[in-house]
Amino acid sequence: MTGPERDALFAAVDAGFERQIADTIAFAAIPSTRGQEGPCQDRMADLLRARGYAVDDWRIDQDDLRHLPGFGPVETDFSRARTVVGTYRPERAQGRSLILQGHCDVVPAGPLDMWKRPPFQPVVEDGWLYGRGVGDMKSGTIAALYALDALKAAGLAPQGRIHVQSVIEEESTGLGALSTLQRGYRAEACFIVEPTNGRLMRAQTGVIWFRLKVRGEPAHAAHAAVGFNAIKAAYHVIQALEGLEAEWNERAKDHPRFGALTHPLNLNVGIIRGGEWASSVPAWCDVDCRIGLLPGWSVAACQREIEACVARAAANHPFLAQSPPEVVWSGFLSPGYEVTGAEAAEAVLAEAHGAGWGGPLEDSLFTGLTDARFYGLDYGIPAFCYGATIENAHAFNERANVESLRKLTRTVALFVAGWCGVAPITGGTR
Repeated sequence: MTGPERDALFAAVDAGFERQIADTIAFAAIPSTRGQEGPCQDRMADLLRARGYAVDDWRIDQDDLRHLPGFGPVETDFSRARTVVGTYRPERAQGRSLILQGHCDVVPAGPLDMWKRPPFQPVVEDGWLYGRGVGDMKSGTIAALYALDALKAAGLAPQGRIHVQSVIEEESTGLGALSTLQRGYRAEACFIVEPTNGRLMRAQTGVIWFRLKVRGEPAHAAHAAVGFNAIKAAYHVIQALEGLEAEWNERAKDHPRFGALTHPLNLNVGIIRGGEWASSVPAWCDVDCRIGLLPGWSVAACQREIEACVARAAANHPFLAQSPPEVVWSGFLSPGYEVTGAEAAEAVLAEAHGAGWGGPLEDSLFTGLTDARFYGLDYGIPAFCYGATIENAHAFNERANVESLRKLTRTVALFVAGWCGVAPITGGTR
């Protein structure tokens, strides 16, 4: 790309930036929690159609995905689950193809009175955009869309096929991303615009979700000793799992990437339900947990270790030995991932970052999970994450830095130009 072309591109980003933030606010104002993503997907489909992209909008069927690597079960209503893909095709595909992907599902907001601002009424204050999902990761998805707009406004047409993908279930199973692969979408690289503070996400942990189903013996609270409290028993099993977490983190010290981190693998006790009456000894307790695992570790082997840990804890307990807890796999069954085979894409990104964001491109490690694993591990598509500066993902007062969104949009546009190639617009693209 020539200097004047880059100047025109940056000017186009700036000219569209106010509209970009407005579209981000409108997108993030839709409360697209699990099972409620439909209106968000409607809006994304409209944005893609308005730009002339060929839009594929389909309902996801779990049965189509069960046999694929990385499948995790969905227990909630999945009847309205959809994926939206908008495809740009040049008149003659002379450049490399690309997937640009973001997820529109967001985690629950929690108690609304604990937010400083309403979570689904996004607002810009002091250079930050606030709201649930603005950082993780709706602002990135809109930035990718506006990066393509800026290329067009600058008179440049990408020379490679581009799929702009809006997926769901990134926060719980990854089935949205998996559905695009089952549908047949492929490219020579996958760029996921997850927030990374302008760094290349080099590696990420895997995640397993599971539920402990602990059973007790009910009794009147006045005679609690004749019953058995399932909620208290659940604490015993959780403590054993904390021991497994410590063991895995000790093992992690030998990992070539994550060994430098103090505690890369986290057990989270995320949901607890139990009992039915304050004056009755609770006969049941369900505990939903999440635990991380390192790249290279087998998901199946880790599942066996979790089951063995729970079985040992039960065997050492007077009541649970006779009524051991059940372990149910309730979502993510996902391996860790390290970016490999992406040297060409990384070189293009480094150059784009230097011009669009500024400074050398740095690496980062992530002790969470993204959709990149499907593409890189199972389909041979080099996949990486790069995105804006955010704070408080999954927490109160989530926010995205506005100026970093401008830098991100510039960088994505430059990456597309460098990866796919560009040519002056002649009217032969769609």
